[in-house]
Amino acid sequence: MNDPVLVYDTTLRDGTQGETISFSAEEKLKIALRLDDFGIDYIEGGWPGSNPRDLRFFEIARSVRLRHARLAAFGCTRKPGGDVEHDPHVTALLQSGAPVAAVFGKSWDLHVTRILETTLEENLAMIRETVAHLKRCGLEVIYDAEHFFDGFRRNPAYALETVSAAAEGGADGIVLCDTNGGSLPGEIASGMQAAARRLGGLRLGIHAHNDCGLAVANSLAAVEAGASLVQGTINGYGERCGNADLTSVVPILALKMGRPTACDLRQLKSVSRFVSETANMVPLHTRPFVGRSAFAHKGGVHVSAVMKAPEAYEHIDPELVGNTRRVLVSDLAGRSNIAYKARELGVPLVGKPGDSRRIVEEIKQLEQEGYQFDVADGSLQILLEKLTGRFEPHFELESFRVTIEKDRDFPCQAHATVKISVNGKKEITAAEGYGPVSALDNALRKALGRFFPDLDTMRLTDFKVRVIDGDRGTAARVRVLIDSRDREGIWSTIGVSEDIIEASWQALADSFQVKLAREKAFRSAAQPAAATAAADGPDPQGGSLS
Repeated sequence: MNDPVLVYDTTLRDGTQGETISFSAEEKLKIALRLDDFGIDYIEGGWPGSNPRDLRFFEIARSVRLRHARLAAFGCTRKPGGDVEHDPHVTALLQSGAPVAAVFGKSWDLHVTRILETTLEENLAMIRETVAHLKRCGLEVIYDAEHFFDGFRRNPAYALETVSAAAEGGADGIVLCDTNGGSLPGEIASGMQAAARRLGGLRLGIHAHNDCGLAVANSLAAVEAGASLVQGTINGYGERCGNADLTSVVPILALKMGRPTACDLRQLKSVSRFVSETANMVPLHTRPFVGRSAFAHKGGVHVSAVMKAPEAYEHIDPELVGNTRRVLVSDLAGRSNIAYKARELGVPLVGKPGDSRRIVEEIKQLEQEGYQFDVADGSLQILLEKLTGRFEPHFELESFRVTIEKDRDFPCQAHATVKISVNGKKEITAAEGYGPVSALDNALRKALGRFFPDLDTMRLTDFKVRVIDGDRGTAARVRVLIDSRDREGIWSTIGVSEDIIEASWQALADSFQVKLAREKAFRSAAQPAAATAAADGPDPQGGSLS
């Protein structure tokens, strides 16, 4: 086994520099605790000298004890011509309470002379003195050599002098940064090897940006060239095109390169989702390892092979990274897809040899009409149950009416009336909403609430509309996709019609049918357990069995 690699997460600092990414101090603390549980070695909490939010984060972080990770505060070297002991940014690092200081300085002579407008010699003194001062104050110091690879291309001798200055100051580790994200893996390897020769056994790290789509590749190339610390962010969030995505870097290191980390890979997908949810960003389905589509199979030939030997079309077992295999059903599906999906969704096909063939033909026809079942497992489950004669509707629509009212000086108001039947009992309700679908959702919840009190745990999380055949203008068919979730899971449903309200109703009704079916299955499973507990009698210690 090769030596382990330390993982340094900068989601809370560099990640927040990404467009539309923002966290409150409290949200940052929640993410930090999640990253600590995941096994991250260093968590960069922010730049305490730059904004009140990061100051607040470090204040509230003092009351929390991290189990594994070390908290790092980010800052810069002292100002040109200044006194390091009275520099406000350096002082902010000390006052943050973090045990680790991550200090960046200039390694590209262009930045020294044209951006900082100082001399090359003064820049070396700024690096050396800042690192030395922080070390004297008892902090672990990681020096980030900003723009190292750009500087190494233009003036390699000076770029290496800057990292030597950090080493002379007593840095515990030096991170070489591809700040502009324009380097290639070979350039990363050359620069890393040159720095390693210059610095001897000092720990080296890599910080790569993704402007050429190579941040992950460059990070791995750096490890192969001697880096033992990798910086990155969860989901690759960061400025411009983002940073190296740790949800790819970490599993590749452990599973492909034999370089273990302290991270629990089984938590990888859940950590990715937690950060994206907190950032209010839609998860990228095609993200490697953790995306919803990372282990999804659609072609019939692929599915048939995967059912026999998963490694035929999967480079790793999805469970290793907390993900799951998904088989999609569409007009590309074969009978293998249907058999797999039916088993996954709990719709038995045993004893019905013609079901798979008939279902394939039905699905292909429906997809010709605009349905897309590979993104709507909830509606697919209902369709399979209908086609096999097993569908038991929890409610049936009698009618609905939606009205939109617009006064000249006020926004639109939507009203919906829904009449449904549950076990032969009729229920009529009306409700308002922010739009017609919201009003329908509210009215249906109100109607069903009399019969099914558990619906308050379900909510709609996404609503998408797409025009299918736009050449027909306003008479075109539309496809509506609704994502719903409760405490146990997420499911998607679909509707298609020339009328957007009807298509929305189809998807909405399916989403409630799925929820009610899950509740029924949960109650059925719980009843035998309760009966067994009752039969066991009271706790011999006199307490309750629960």
